[in-house]
Amino acid sequence: MAQRLEGKVAVISGGGRGLGLATARLFAREGASVVIGQRDREEGERAVALIQQDGGRACFVHLDVTQEDMWRHIVSTASQRFGRLDILVNNAGAIQMEGVEDLTQEVWDRTIAVNQTGTWLGMKTAIPAMRKGGGGSIVNVASIAGLIGHGQVFAYQASKGAVVIMTKSAAIQYAREKIRVNTVIPGPADTVMFGSVEPVLAQQVKEQIPLGRIGKPEEVAYGVLYLASDEAAYVTGAELVIDGGFTAQ
Repeated sequence: MAQRLEGKVAVISGGGRGLGLATARLFAREGASVVIGQRDREEGERAVALIQQDGGRACFVHLDVTQEDMWRHIVSTASQRFGRLDILVNNAGAIQMEGVEDLTQEVWDRTIAVNQTGTWLGMKTAIPAMRKGGGGSIVNVASIAGLIGHGQVFAYQASKGAVVIMTKSAAIQYAREKIRVNTVIPGPADTVMFGSVEPVLAQQVKEQIPLGRIGKPEEVAYGVLYLASDEAAYVTGAELVIDGGFTAQ
């Protein structure tokens, strides 16, 4: 049976842990060559080692998603090492629990820089490489926090809501060039980011999920895989919500 990403080359930001790591390992098992971008070198190198132990192909590139030159470097590395770029997963993210009045300019700027500007820079630098290869797939990771209101993650919600609409805009702009752009919108999942949420709030969130539990990174990764693969060839500008029914209420 053919692997779902056989012969594809993928760049994954924040690929060293959580959803990014689950996605990187799944992509590799499905035949992709994976370039992991991560700020933390130890996490990135450990992720590569895990993939290689499983028989997959991967390399690590140090990446701060707020820096355009670092994005150009990781895209260039993918093209030089594996010959092309087919898939970009904009996964790296930052969150801090602060409302409107508690929020500092520093936290606001950092959150927007990582979540929103980083997503734009990833698309900006990956699209020319995909164009050369005749097309590609971009999956931007947003959050249900970009769809619904909550009083304590103001900057995070602003940034993730922006990612949703940026995705739609890019999908329209590049559809004729066979570059698809979609959003995966996870709900609460067992990741380092959700683990940083205050325990009382985390418990409240869990109790509101109709399926009765938080998600696993691997469950979200399968949604990313679908959108990245040729199975989703007729899908662009879409939002795939994976949240245990949270936003159905």
